[in-house]
Amino acid sequence: MSEFVFKLPDLGEGAVEAEIVAWHVRPGDVVAEDDIVADIMTDKANVEVPAPVGGTVLRIHGEPGDKVAVGAELIAFDAVATGERVPPAQVDVPAVAAQAPKADLMPAAPPLASPQPTETPKQGPERLADVHPLPTAAAPAAQRPAKVIASPAVRRRAAEAGIDLAQVPPSGPRGRTLQRDVDAWLAGVGASPSGGTDAGTTHDHSAQPCATTDDAGVEEIRIIGVRRVIAERMAASKRNIPHFSYVEEVDVTELERLRCHLNETGAAATRLTLLPFVALALVDALRAFPQCNAHFDADAGVLRRFRSVQLGVATHTADGLKVPVVRDAERHDLNGLAAAIQAAAAGARGEGTMRPPLAGSTVTITSLGALGGIASTPVINAPEVAIVGVNKAAQRPAVVDGAVVPRTMMNLSSSFDHRAVDGMDAARLIRHVKGRLEHPATLFM
Repeated sequence: MSEFVFKLPDLGEGAVEAEIVAWHVRPGDVVAEDDIVADIMTDKANVEVPAPVGGTVLRIHGEPGDKVAVGAELIAFDAVATGERVPPAQVDVPAVAAQAPKADLMPAAPPLASPQPTETPKQGPERLADVHPLPTAAAPAAQRPAKVIASPAVRRRAAEAGIDLAQVPPSGPRGRTLQRDVDAWLAGVGASPSGGTDAGTTHDHSAQPCATTDDAGVEEIRIIGVRRVIAERMAASKRNIPHFSYVEEVDVTELERLRCHLNETGAAATRLTLLPFVALALVDALRAFPQCNAHFDADAGVLRRFRSVQLGVATHTADGLKVPVVRDAERHDLNGLAAAIQAAAAGARGEGTMRPPLAGSTVTITSLGALGGIASTPVINAPEVAIVGVNKAAQRPAVVDGAVVPRTMMNLSSSFDHRAVDGMDAARLIRHVKGRLEHPATLFM
């Protein structure tokens, strides 16, 4: 037996460890060179780990949710089983250059002095071989690999829809199954009755190896991967930021008439929802109240205000909550904002070809659309100091000129960092937004 030990390399970006998200092999499995054996995640990137050699898996170290230190053994192979020639045992992979692409699941705090990155980072899972080249074996283009090659997001979506990825024809390089392949399969075959592809559908964690059910019917689900990162950042935000909330009722009757008219006449470049109007009003309000378009650096005791508005749009995806950024929102008109928000949300969900930046936002807007309820208390996306939540618009009785009449009403539920924003400033900001929305002609003046 000739043992080949693969150790976790230095992924750069200051990472000293990585979390195991999923294993695709177990001891005793025979793999070919370049087969995906595991998915790992740092705070900066999701990485697919390919087998550096072909052979039989001897042992693996760690289970999903466990963290492995850089330089520690990750997996060992018996390479003689497939006749591979291998380097000496206990091979260390050289340190990787700091090229790990940022794939933040929620926006990490960017360098506060520069909220606008000069280059849009690549998003989505990356393979370890793309970060550090490993020996590759040429496979016939017409032959599908024995194991399905797909990112964690694609695997999760397929599991939710009840799809066997082995049945989905791949279109990516080296037989990789892409998001568009799953979309095409769903369009041609349809999702399983037990599954669903709606972004609001509750995830079925029972298919994941980290979920266990005891005799009493209690399911224990280990919080790992994206969900762990979300939990940590939300907890840090609530722990470190003194939140206060402000809720304002807005009469959007006239705005709804305008929106419907623009959609029905085709005057809008893309079908409009209420969100672009709210975003346009918010951008206008931030000109008058720049202290809400800011980052708070608690360590330095500094509030950094920004002239440009980097608008974060909270988006629910199959991987969890992400906040793609619409760059320089103040430069867009209504049509531009609507298209940019739509493209950012689609990119965050892995749809289309564009991948929006997930870091550098200066203020965030969040909406649950028709599920928005009456009021909410959104959590601030640190290091920002404000987040504006859009609730559901619905007809309610209202008093107009002394008469009770039906009006389309909507609440804005917002949270602010009380270290940087006073209650008076928060109220004035939201009332400025309210005024623009209740008199929509002012949005274009």
